Amino acid sequence: MQLPFTTEEFLNIFKSYNQSVFPLQILFIIAALFCIYILFKNYKYKNKIINGLLSFLWLWIGIVYQLLFFSSINKGAYFFGIIFIIQGLLFLYYGVFKEELQFKFKKSFLNYLGLFFFLYALIIYPVLGHNLGHQYPYSPTFGLPCPTTIFTFGMLLFINKKIKVALIILPLIWSVIGFMAALNLFIYEDFGLLVAGLLGFTLLIIKNKKDSDSLKTP
Repeated sequence: MQLPFTTEEFLNIFKSYNQSVFPLQILFIIAALFCIYILFKNYKYKNKIINGLLSFLWLWIGIVYQLLFFSSINKGAYFFGIIFIIQGLLFLYYGVFKEELQFKFKKSFLNYLGLFFFLYALIIYPVLGHNLGHQYPYSPTFGLPCPTTIFTFGMLLFINKKIKVALIILPLIWSVIGFMAALNLFIYEDFGLLVAGLLGFTLLIIKNKKDSDSLKTP
């Protein structure tokens, strides 16, 4: 896939973004860790907080990163920005306003995989990137598309009810787009993005089917 920018130009966008918004990256990580913590608690506002964070992060990426930064080297960022903004609004509508997305920890394969996705997004991803030569500020920090999408799939695996396909199709699309671009740009830590997208999406579809079948069972 031919990209309209070089690897150097792409990494310089990360530098410009990271230096401009610092220390918000740290606050995003703290917020993510807090949401992971309350997954295990019966906190009254747990679902609103988690959905609120997911909504904010996707809107942030769409508006701030894609439209204000990435668009300077790739006009496709306007399309990508729309994808992230729509996803952010979906989390806001279904998660915060309608309260249909409820999260609960169970000792299940899906939840343990979700925990691994958190670990990858917040720790393994930046460590791999650093070792592969993408040192800060030339690195995709949490709050940027790829690690945030991996984190999102981790959270979605904790939803305890049937989830609308509309809520998982855009993260899947980005996981494929992001991986294809990363392959050309030698950002190999994004291999985890494709795994999280394909595996997370597939498992959630299977879970939906099982939930539907259980409702039909008398």
